Amino acid sequence: MTEFINSVIYEPWPWYLVGPAIAITLFLLLYFGREFGVSASLRATCAAIGGGKISSFFDFDWKSQKWNFVFVFGTVVGGTVSSLFMNSKGAVDIAESTKEALIGMGMTNPGSDYLPTQLFTYENLGIGTILFLLIGGVLVGFGARYAGGCTSGHAISGLSNLQLPSLIAVIGFFIGGLTMTYFLLPVIFSWVL
Repeated sequence: MTEFINSVIYEPWPWYLVGPAIAITLFLLLYFGREFGVSASLRATCAAIGGGKISSFFDFDWKSQKWNFVFVFGTVVGGTVSSLFMNSKGAVDIAESTKEALIGMGMTNPGSDYLPTQLFTYENLGIGTILFLLIGGVLVGFGARYAGGCTSGHAISGLSNLQLPSLIAVIGFFIGGLTMTYFLLPVIFSWVL
C-alpha cells in the first residue's frame, strides 16, 4: 500500500488520467461561470489593494474573483509543501539531445537536479542571473496582461471555449518558445553561465 501511495504522490500521472481530470475541471469551471487562469488573480490583487485609484484597469469588482484567490493560495501552499517535504532531489529525465545542446551552451550536468544549479543556487547568484530572472519575470508578467491571459489560461481554458484570440495567443506562445529555445537561449546562456 505504501508503494502505491508513493507512486501516486511522487511519480508523474499518466496522460489518460490527467487529460480527463483537466477536462472535468474545465467543465466544472464553465458550469459555474468561471475561467481557468492565474494571471487574472494579479489584476484582482491590485484591485483589492486599491489599484483602481491609480488606474481604471484595476477599477472593477475584484470580489467576484475571490475563488481565484483561493486557487492561487492553494497553488502556492501545494508548491511549498511539495518543495519542502516531497522533493526527491533526483535527476530529471530529459532527452539526450537536449542534454547535449545544454552542455554545448555551457550548462554542466544538465538534468542532474530539478533546477539547474548554475542558475538557481545562492553560490551562483550573480548579476547576470539576477537580470536574467528579473527581465524574464517582467516580460512574462507584461506578456500575460497584454495577451489577456497566461499560457495556461489561453491554451487550456481559451481553446476549450473555442476562442479565436486564444488560438492566436497559443500560436504566438509556440513561435516565441521556439525562438527563445533556438536563437535567444544560447546568447543568454553565454552571458549568464
